[in-house]
Amino acid sequence: MAEDFARAVEDGLKLGKRIYMGKDRAVQPPKPLPLMERSMHFYLPSAPMVYAVISDPRIVDNPDIPSYQPHVHGRLDPPALIPLQMNGVNLDVDCYGDSAFVQVSGMWRVHCVMRSRSCDCRIAVPMGDEGSILGVEIDLPTKSYSTELIGVEESKGIQNIAKPEDGQFLKPHIFTLTIPKIDGGTYISMKLHWSQKSSYNDGKFTLTVPFNFPEFVTPAIRQIPKKERIQLNVSSGIASGIVYQAVSHPFQESKRDGGHIGLLYEANVMTWSHTDLSFSYGVSSGNIFGSALLQSPSLYDIDQRDIFCIYLFPGSQQGKKVFRKEVIFVVDISSSMRGRSLESTKNAINTALSKLSPEDSFNIIAFSDETFLYCTSMVLPSEESIERASEWMSKEHSEGNGTNMLIPLQKAVEMLSNTPGSIPMVFLVTDGTVEDERKICEWMDKRMKNGGSLCPRIHTLGIGKFCNHHFLRMLAMLSRGEYGAACDLDTIDSQMQKLFSKGLSTILANITIDAFDNREQIEVYSSCIPDLSSESPLTICGRCQGSFPDTLKAKGILGDLSSVIIDLKIEKAMDISLDKQGSRLIYSHRRHGFQKISNLRRRLQS
Repeated sequence: MAEDFARAVEDGLKLGKRIYMGKDRAVQPPKPLPLMERSMHFYLPSAPMVYAVISDPRIVDNPDIPSYQPHVHGRLDPPALIPLQMNGVNLDVDCYGDSAFVQVSGMWRVHCVMRSRSCDCRIAVPMGDEGSILGVEIDLPTKSYSTELIGVEESKGIQNIAKPEDGQFLKPHIFTLTIPKIDGGTYISMKLHWSQKSSYNDGKFTLTVPFNFPEFVTPAIRQIPKKERIQLNVSSGIASGIVYQAVSHPFQESKRDGGHIGLLYEANVMTWSHTDLSFSYGVSSGNIFGSALLQSPSLYDIDQRDIFCIYLFPGSQQGKKVFRKEVIFVVDISSSMRGRSLESTKNAINTALSKLSPEDSFNIIAFSDETFLYCTSMVLPSEESIERASEWMSKEHSEGNGTNMLIPLQKAVEMLSNTPGSIPMVFLVTDGTVEDERKICEWMDKRMKNGGSLCPRIHTLGIGKFCNHHFLRMLAMLSRGEYGAACDLDTIDSQMQKLFSKGLSTILANITIDAFDNREQIEVYSSCIPDLSSESPLTICGRCQGSFPDTLKAKGILGDLSSVIIDLKIEKAMDISLDKQGSRLIYSHRRHGFQKISNLRRRLQS
């Protein structure tokens, strides 16, 4: 799908060369790349973009200066995509902990279609790490559109439902939406909303927002004013001061108040930004620390219970002791995994094995219709054992079409049932679906309730769009594990490395919050609190009925198996919209269904 989109943009750039922009042209017409330099990634959007969908090349012309166009015959199938020129753009980013909420407001013009004709327009929204689309609002001179995520049952009987192909993901981080029949010369005002994650490393957050516009979206006419603006607001929620470093744009500090800071950049430019927004700030501390933020709901919130967010941060990594680990990799080798998926999985496991400490141990279980064990007992990660494991994974095992997941999971948990002094982990990698998801989850839930102090954590990774991502997320949550997804083959290795690194760097396990014992008063969005990794902070959101406790304590087990109690400072959230944090978690949970279904309700307003 991404390759077809890229080819359509390349065709659109060629078609756009026909448009006469007058003598006062400020930029040269777009030039397709030389054959040797062409790349699919060049034609994919690196910033929010809008394209004219051209099936009939006869309608392509300047709506202000009609010109002689050579007569053409036929239609384009598939249609070409001509990037529209952008006349203004504002970027607003609100950072709360490790979450960022982004809004891009811009004005585009259908500069390439005759005034007497119309075309569909396709919006493309590239998002950052773990991005989730939150909404799109479009204003035209005579009507407007907005999007809303709805379920299949809700869509029955509702008119003006967009077709699934109107809203979909080109790649896991690029969302597209088609708006029908916009006249040539029309100005399109648009607001795009999404959320994404900030990366975290040793007490420092780093945020990267796609904001790299190609030259051909700059208006060709010299007299058109071009102003871009970026407003960046950071509310740490846990630190009294923020040490920041803005590296991409020349920001000016517009506000500073304790743990809140505002940065502003605005400028008149000749061409739009060629650089992604990149920003980092530190909240470093030597020890594990955290806080709790509490906020009353807005008047328009259907749920009138108070909102809370609890943050736990790993602090600096110096002197942190991670758990001794017993690790079993459970790998799907069914026929659908054959090829690049399985090879990337094997390479990632080899890398993970090389990162184990000498006192750790590991094993590998492969499964399809049958189950294959690398070894009948756990193995220490010596150079020889890792090399033998790599050779074993390279051997041809009998492959089947089935995905019998319960048996290998039960074998793995059984092998990890007696691991005193260490934290047991299972890394499950699959691209398939199973018929007994409910049975597996019920078995895992029962196993956790009846297990010892450190039950096996099941970290799951779903490959592709056709495995049951909801099931894998649920299985990980029930076992206090982590969930990851690689919907694109290009991301398998990076997503697996990220999952392995996060799981293998656990520094605080069996986390409990004393106030959560009162389940009648407090609802937590996650039924089981995952472990804290040195690779990323932990956010726990929920709602509470009645008064929230005046004091709050988090308890857990450290890497040396000693217990720790962390006092959490409770603050009223004034400048932070905690409902966004909760919404982000909910959207993240629904995201893969959203990719498949993409039910979008269009509301037309006269």
